[in-house]
Order: sequence, then C-alpha cells, then structure tokens
Amino acid sequence: MKTDIRNRKDIEKLVNSFYDKIKSDSIIGYMFNDVAQVNWELHLPIMYNFWENILFYTGNYNGSPMVVHKELHEKSPLNPKHFKQWNKLFEETVNTFFEGPKAEEIKNRAMNISAVLMSKTLAP
Repeated sequence: MKTDIRNRKDIEKLVNSFYDKIKSDSIIGYMFNDVAQVNWELHLPIMYNFWENILFYTGNYNGSPMVVHKELHEKSPLNPKHFKQWNKLFEETVNTFFEGPKAEEIKNRAMNISAVLMSKTLAP
C-alpha cells in the first residue's frame, strides 16, 4: 500500500529513484551524464534538501536552480521536450511510491518549477 510523503526518508527514496530513471533515460540522460557530468554523491544530497524544503519548508536548501539551468543551456541547448520528459519521469516516480496530499503537492510544485525554469531558460 502506498503512503503519502511524510519525511526526509521518503524524499530520499523519491529523489534516488527519480535520478536512477534520469541517468538511463534516452531523452535527457545525456544532459546529466555527459553535459553536466553530475557528481551524484554531491548532487543527490542537494536535491534531498531542495525537495524537503519545497515540501516541508525546512529552510535547509540554499541554491540557484535558475543559474544552473541557464549554464547548462549554454553548454547544450535545452528544449521543451527535455522539460516534458523530466516532468513525466518525476510524476511517474511519485506515483510509483506515494499517494496523498503531499504527493500531489510535490507533483504540482515540480510542474510549476519546471514551467518557470523552462520559460526563463529558453527565453531569448
């Protein structure tokens, strides 16, 4: 039986499973593996903090996602297809493990954040 997202442990499960999908994804995996050359040991804890802060207002994230995405876009242009695939994988991952108000909230927040990042990153 699925539960709602309740704590950091659940956030870690979500983030780890999501990025496992990302790493092997044929549409956006190369952006993380080849272009950004993500150091997963460093990146994953940042993402735990980011999503924990988004969902539980912990104040434990301090970063600039817009700057990171703009820099990535300069290295290898992002397009709407990339954001759509990211959204699809995120929603699938949440739906695989969780259900409830926090699960719905994190999906909604993720889609809104993605839309803003896409709008501002792809703007001339």
